[in-house]
Amino acid sequence: MTTTTGAPAGSTTGATTGAGRGLLAGRLAVVTGASAGIGFAIARRFVAEGADVVLTGRRADRLEAARAALGERATAVVGDAASLEDLDRLVEAVAATGRPLDVLVANAGGGSEAPLPQMTAELFHAVADLNVRGSFFTVQKALPHLRDGAAVVLLGSISGSNGDPTHGVYNASKAAVRSFARTMTSELRDRRIRVNALSPGPTMSEGFSDFVGHGEETLRRIEAMVPLGRVGHVDEVAAAALFLASDESSFVAGAELVVDGGMSQV
Repeated sequence: MTTTTGAPAGSTTGATTGAGRGLLAGRLAVVTGASAGIGFAIARRFVAEGADVVLTGRRADRLEAARAALGERATAVVGDAASLEDLDRLVEAVAATGRPLDVLVANAGGGSEAPLPQMTAELFHAVADLNVRGSFFTVQKALPHLRDGAAVVLLGSISGSNGDPTHGVYNASKAAVRSFARTMTSELRDRRIRVNALSPGPTMSEGFSDFVGHGEETLRRIEAMVPLGRVGHVDEVAAAALFLASDESSFVAGAELVVDGGMSQV
């Protein structure tokens, strides 16, 4: 894992508030898996709300592009959330700021899938290590740096509550993430650290676009399953993450906030 410091090489896309204003003004946040998609949208919204943000991602070139787009209040730390060594270097970068960590968003996740008969041990571990092991140890290793009363947001998925075929390991991994929010909130009650799960439905991120491909019929079929009649936008998930990260949700802990246009709710 390597680190690049923020520089005024770019401005924050969509910023509506200055460094001294906003729901996260003056706070330090970490967002893992933030080089693109939902993670980048969350980091962008946090910067717009006045936070200094440490981003992580596995691909140095894409992560540096994200950091440059966010401007001088963003710092990039290249690494894999499934690697304990990389997580150690991430928290070292946080410690080097000399500031307590106010917000932690464990967003890094994903993984390919296969039907039950074709699932291999290697693929199983790749998915479970990133989504389950990575989420758990991201929080554990950040604990010494989280201030009392900090906010932790774990990225789950509505897949954690369904049984979509060929996605058994991914679905189970996201159910585990939702469970972590409950248990961690209970274990961290003496420090008043709020841990919540954020579970998006179909969202037009890079991964979703790859899944849909050029199949207009597939997209229309998914949209028909959503009561609002469309898939979500990454900025809509980022808005929900901001709510959970800010004092606006000061009495919300151990909960799951579902952002799916009603798809899993009706």
